[in-house]
Amino acid sequence: MDRDGFWELVEAACARVGDVDGVPEALTDLLRGRPLAELVAFHEMQDELFDRDAYRWDLWAAAYVINGGASDDGFAYFLGWLMAQGRARWEATLADPDSLADVIEVDTGDLDCEAMLYVAPHAAEDEDTFWTALPDKGENLPPGPAGEYFDFEDEVRLRRLLPRLTAIFYDEDQP
Repeated sequence: MDRDGFWELVEAACARVGDVDGVPEALTDLLRGRPLAELVAFHEMQDELFDRDAYRWDLWAAAYVINGGASDDGFAYFLGWLMAQGRARWEATLADPDSLADVIEVDTGDLDCEAMLYVAPHAAEDEDTFWTALPDKGENLPPGPAGEYFDFEDEVRLRRLLPRLTAIFYDEDQP
């Protein structure tokens, strides 16, 4: 499955529901009944988008600011939320993580969607068969997030990197 095919499915799921919480179920429904190879290809494309495109310190910093912290799992769930927004928001955020300030508010709550990570296996006739069919990534995993590591507790650096998001989430009590 290529990127365009992947995003066409995500966009079709987005069009079926009114909010991000319904996207994983709608996407699972769209995938259900497809051949195992297609489900595996969908999952592999999702992993590629996460591992190769979005596994970056600057994006993780945005998740940290918005959600008041972001563990490894928390960051993955944030990426699930971002993916469930559709291709345009995904690409805009990857181009500029601070652009999330255009679409969220301080009282939004945690931005996460763990269910988005499991749409392909949940669509499979047999989840065990699905997981067994996935190729071993082996040494193809990224060694760590792209970009330069920094301590997320370094508020000065966060403010330079994400000025609009930090203004929303760190300065909420200011007039």
